[in-house]
Amino acid sequence: MEIALLLVGLAVAVLAITAAADRIDVPAPLVLVVAGAAASYVPGVPDVQLEAEVVLLGLLPPLLYATAIQTSLVDFNANRRSILLLSIGLVVFTAAGIALVVKALLPDLGWGAAFAIGAVVAPPDAVAATAVGRRIGLPRRITTILEGESLLNDATALVSLRTAIAAGGLAADHHDRVTAFSVALDFLVAAGGGVLIGLAFFVVVARLRRHVEDPLLDTGISLVVPFAAYVAAEEVHASGVISVVVAGLLLGHKAPLLQTAQSRIAERNNWRTIAFVLENAVFLLIGLQASMILEGVDDSGVSGGRAAVICAAALVGVIVLRLLWVFPARYLIVRPGGLTEERRRPPVAYTFLLGWAGMRGVVTLAAAFVIPEETPYRDLLLLVAFTVTAGTLIIQGATLPWLARRLEVPSPDPMDDALARATLLQQASKAGFRHLKETDVDDVHGVGALIKQRIEQRNFAAWERLGTTADEETPSEVYSRIRLSMIEAERTRVLEIRSEGSVPSVVVAQVLAMLDIEESMLDRATQERADLRTSSLRRPGEECEHLEAHPVTTTQTDGTCPQCVAAGHRWVALRQCLTCGFVGCCDSSPDRHATAHFHETGHPVMESAEPDEDWRWCYVHHLTA
Repeated sequence: MEIALLLVGLAVAVLAITAAADRIDVPAPLVLVVAGAAASYVPGVPDVQLEAEVVLLGLLPPLLYATAIQTSLVDFNANRRSILLLSIGLVVFTAAGIALVVKALLPDLGWGAAFAIGAVVAPPDAVAATAVGRRIGLPRRITTILEGESLLNDATALVSLRTAIAAGGLAADHHDRVTAFSVALDFLVAAGGGVLIGLAFFVVVARLRRHVEDPLLDTGISLVVPFAAYVAAEEVHASGVISVVVAGLLLGHKAPLLQTAQSRIAERNNWRTIAFVLENAVFLLIGLQASMILEGVDDSGVSGGRAAVICAAALVGVIVLRLLWVFPARYLIVRPGGLTEERRRPPVAYTFLLGWAGMRGVVTLAAAFVIPEETPYRDLLLLVAFTVTAGTLIIQGATLPWLARRLEVPSPDPMDDALARATLLQQASKAGFRHLKETDVDDVHGVGALIKQRIEQRNFAAWERLGTTADEETPSEVYSRIRLSMIEAERTRVLEIRSEGSVPSVVVAQVLAMLDIEESMLDRATQERADLRTSSLRRPGEECEHLEAHPVTTTQTDGTCPQCVAAGHRWVALRQCLTCGFVGCCDSSPDRHATAHFHETGHPVMESAEPDEDWRWCYVHHLTA
């Protein structure tokens, strides 16, 4: 019962603190760490000690898997050089550097223990970095590199830690002599074995999912995969971390081909919830270790001043060593043109942010507890790990948003996303219509026309989101507003019928679920349009001879569609032909004069004639620029 109460209390505290942090607009990880440290000194709050086994088996696999299935394998592969240099090279470099620093300040400490604490504090944490990075809107490729690095660097750190413990004779059952060859072989076995086991789990689960249509059963399989892959790899002395990451990346990449739509939605929502709870619980647990670790240092015989110097040196060391690594290796870590849409060398500001976003997390603390209890100065080493974890979260996590603004690093533009989404939908629709045309169907009921109408409505809604005219509703916005009010009335009536008991509860639940799905889609679209109204459109040219031949020009219109004015109709948005200067309304308007002009003249490129918009559309290739 005490454990149950503790878990419930942790969950309630996590949710309350996270909600409060969002309200005051402060990153939740920072507030949770500080709140946990303060709570550890409050009388009556139970001592919570992070056991290494609990973290490495209970928390690490689901967190890694939740991140891996949402990580783009295409982006991961495109940045593999950067990710490998950071997740392997930087971890070893940091471990060696911190070992030298700690050994210089604490000469009585053996080299094995020094390298052990170096390996412990070396790996940054994906949860910490991306939790702050996504919130402040770091460029997506920086976030991708940070995620990819943190997915793999735990494996490097844990193998390095295991090697350091063996090399220093810290383990009670240590007998073998450690050589450079044995270290290399250990790492090769851990990495190669982890990859093979991850691939094996991917193949097995992929075959299972081809025969599973029940979303509940599919979700159950998903919940088992990270733990099974981790345990299987660790049982043969391979890297459980790499096994989970490989399985998650491949299963996430192949999900559209292996799972039903309902299964993908259920899996995505379940893992988002699990990751949210575990991520935030981790930060609170980190803070709760404060009092226990400090009490242990008091009994170690090391003076408070000396302990503070060692901890401060390690904290400064991990920050400086990361910056020293990323700048000289800049041409390898970030390939030219890799972080910017323009094919030019990325600014130094990008590299600095990549170096500054090195916050540590729960793996650092969990790995510290792996150090054998008989190791000299173990309590001090635990304090070093806690200081580095809490210090980087507070110092780097708190200053990263300010630095991003100060360095004027652009965040992902919602308008670019909206333009890309509309273009992609147009391309998909083109393929769908081609398939419909090739399909020999006896369409006596006019289903083809109905399908075409619905697809066009979907595409029109996507294009309408690009409209930035203030205080003027698009047809989609009017539709959303009216339909949401109707759904509310419909739900009220369904609930009245439910209270009467005249309809089976299962049927009522199904109808309510249908209304919920429709409402959620409308709510999301409404929020996206609200975000776009505060954004501006900036997009490089696409590979299209028509777009290249028709660059952006200064739009010359009086703000009206002459054809609509003559017909007495209203229009939604204006487009201008870049061949002859014709101005007409877009396809969201009743008469679609811009498209009609293309069909009449064959002029391929139209430019948006709306204020603050400079994108162009090629009718021939269905591309934007």
